[in-house]
Amino acid sequence: MTDRALSVVRAGALTTVQDRGRPGHAHLGVPRSGALDGPAAALANRLVGNGPDAAVLETTLDGCSLRPRSAVTVAVTGAPCRVTVDGRPAAWGAPVRVRAGAVLDVGPAVLGVRAYVAVSGGVAVEPVLGSRSTDLLSGLGPAPLTDGAVLPLGAPTGVDARVDVAPQAGPPSELVLRVSLGPRDDWFTAGAVRRFLSAVFRVSPASNRIGLRTTGPVLERARKEELPSEGMVLGSVQVPPAGTPVIFLADHPTTGGYPVIGVVHADDLPAAAQARPGTAVRFVSARARGCRGS
Repeated sequence: MTDRALSVVRAGALTTVQDRGRPGHAHLGVPRSGALDGPAAALANRLVGNGPDAAVLETTLDGCSLRPRSAVTVAVTGAPCRVTVDGRPAAWGAPVRVRAGAVLDVGPAVLGVRAYVAVSGGVAVEPVLGSRSTDLLSGLGPAPLTDGAVLPLGAPTGVDARVDVAPQAGPPSELVLRVSLGPRDDWFTAGAVRRFLSAVFRVSPASNRIGLRTTGPVLERARKEELPSEGMVLGSVQVPPAGTPVIFLADHPTTGGYPVIGVVHADDLPAAAQARPGTAVRFVSARARGCRGS
């Protein structure tokens, strides 16, 4: 058995393999998938010398623990968290050398939701439709990690970054999302559209990789009939019968039958990946300058 592998000591609440996703398959009913916080995943790969397409691990809230079978370089980015190697503190947001058999522990997120763990060589599970990403909606890609699982690693292709720590955006205290209205904003009352662009919503605990659900003011529909299913894109803000917006994230369905009041600017979606339940959410017109998740 190859020594280029990781043993999963503690899988955590939800840890999945992710890369840049599998775009271009919506006509087959296959979502894009991929890392929700793309910039954080890309930074982790750069820190360990991986190429941009290398697969990383995406943790959710409580991290994970891993034991490499050979010496590797790792980097943890995204949600700030405590990182240790065999119980000793190690750097977050910087390359860390982990010897064979040592236990890398990625602790619970202090802020934010999702941490990204890159390993030199990348996680080399078998790709499906050109991607190694786990898709929770369609079931494509590797299953979420379980205790005792073994993940193959690729051969290192580059040199880790020579930095003490890499700057990265912090998780948002308030999520401000630029949105372009439509295509179905005319299915809502004028008052509902104004409320959508002025009221404060909150991130719901029911949020996941498929969509960021919100709580808050109800958006009343002007049209009550059924809408035939139509194509959905990343960032679509769909409004189900309950009347509160749902922002479609990477594992979103490719079609849907509830009206889409607007579409969030793609550059603002990484911040949505790090917004904890209860975080304030505001939608602003994409025409407004200088408005983005922070």
